[in-house]
Amino acid sequence: MTDVFVSSSAPDTGTRRRIGPAGIVFASVWAIVAVGIVLYILRNWNPDLFSRYGLPYLEGLWVTVTLVLASFACGAVVSLPVALARMADTRFVRVPAFVFVYFFRGSPLIAQIFLVYYGFGEFRAFFETIGLWWFFREAWFCALFSLALNSAAYQAEILRGAIESVPKGQWEGGRSLGLSRTVIFFKVVLPQAMIVALRPYANEIILMIKASAIVAIITVYDLFGITRQAYSRTFDIQTYVWAAVLYLVLVEVLRRLTNLAEARLTRHLKR
Repeated sequence: MTDVFVSSSAPDTGTRRRIGPAGIVFASVWAIVAVGIVLYILRNWNPDLFSRYGLPYLEGLWVTVTLVLASFACGAVVSLPVALARMADTRFVRVPAFVFVYFFRGSPLIAQIFLVYYGFGEFRAFFETIGLWWFFREAWFCALFSLALNSAAYQAEILRGAIESVPKGQWEGGRSLGLSRTVIFFKVVLPQAMIVALRPYANEIILMIKASAIVAIITVYDLFGITRQAYSRTFDIQTYVWAAVLYLVLVEVLRRLTNLAEARLTRHLKR
């Protein structure tokens, strides 16, 4: 009976994937770009500019990281009930979840941020009555609210697809052991689904990191907000090069952490 929850589709670890011509060309192009960026920075290095804006850049980077992580975490909490509602048999439950996902995935993120930041201000009296105006009067919280809902829509679809990819036999095996649906879902199905969803989740965070630059428009001094401020005062294009490098570092760190997490979670499939 212990074999019920073991996946039968273990990857073939005996073969190595070879890099084709397209992969070599792609890697070569990125290597040339990286060398060009490094040479540009070394050639146009401005110590005064670095000493003036180095610390603000790090502060902006911290704002970006905290905003993205907080938004992703809040979106993950919202995405679970939305994903379950999307798979519900009852149309009354399924349709509102579909509308939520359709709206936030189908409309531009910048429009959603403006709707929250500027639109909710029209209902200030209402939010003051219920004690929430302190939240929606701050640009950072408006950005957090908008990014969290947008991410929740994407995460809900990722989670729904991952859950539906788990074989039905896992449910049947759990019921044969006398487990409740709740225990089967959280102890058997969801852990397997999270392994499938790991890569899409990482892609979602990467997209959020790049999309978070939009919040600079509503006066959130994240990494891109500090970059705009630095350029408006110096008119030095190097300020944008620094921002691009820091964004690339963030993405690369996330990629490597994803590889480590995937290797850790799937180590039982490589035995």
